[in-house]
Amino acid sequence: MIGGLINIVKPPGMTSHDVVSFIRKTYHLKRVGHAGTLDPAATGVLPVALGPATRLLEYMTDCDKSYRVELTIGYETDTGDATGTITSSMDCVMPAQDIIEQVLASFVGTIEQVPPMYSAIKVQGKKLYELARAGITVERKARTIRIHKIDLLKMDHNSILFDVTCSKGTYIRSLCTDIGAKINCPVVMSFLVRTRVGSFSLDQAFTLEEIEENSERAVLPVDNALDYMPKVILSGELARAFKHGQNISISTDDDGQILLRIYDHQDLFIGIGQKKPGTTVIIPIKVLISG
Repeated sequence: MIGGLINIVKPPGMTSHDVVSFIRKTYHLKRVGHAGTLDPAATGVLPVALGPATRLLEYMTDCDKSYRVELTIGYETDTGDATGTITSSMDCVMPAQDIIEQVLASFVGTIEQVPPMYSAIKVQGKKLYELARAGITVERKARTIRIHKIDLLKMDHNSILFDVTCSKGTYIRSLCTDIGAKINCPVVMSFLVRTRVGSFSLDQAFTLEEIEENSERAVLPVDNALDYMPKVILSGELARAFKHGQNISISTDDDGQILLRIYDHQDLFIGIGQKKPGTTVIIPIKVLISG
């Protein structure tokens, strides 16, 4: 079975699930999944896993992400973006650039963020956006996220354009809403493009048309998204033990509890191991090649 990863540019107007359906048909595979949902109106990087690589999706969603965002002042919608129904509007004056820069900088660091109602988070078995569409609003618990960097790129009388790099679980629509609260003006996220997911960047992503023209060229090695993990190469005997799901003992440079990319002596990626803190023991937690 084919296995690997594809760095896709999700076009606006398609859901992330639509992209997965396209890939299933193109590669004639059932096992296809994506890392990190993008709103239908948004565009940008959507990593997709094929075949056995779908087992690694949980490790791809842990990566930091980067976005380019346009925020428009003067009104807000039920969805938090420009596709929703307007719920309120107000005449606003855009603050001076130094004020905007100070407001953006105030979000850098570890912060608490309340997810939007229009999100895929489940409450009592129901996705929030399903409840929202039924006219039901529920209290959402704030989540701890981290904003690594925000850079103001451009601003005019009613909008600002900025880049943001953030941790997983960050909702850019909620970030925009919180920015609006600090400048005392209703706002919407009027444009969003995801420029990076971990090691997947927009400048190296493939459009659906490019994939359709040359599907093989778009497939990346299965370990391409795991370069944030330290790499460990095992000898023949240790590699065989790891492939059989056995704990192994090997010295590494880190004493903490960390995830490791495991390779055999031929530099073939065989899985993910986890090192026990304070020991030399590595536990196989994901074995992609057995035997």
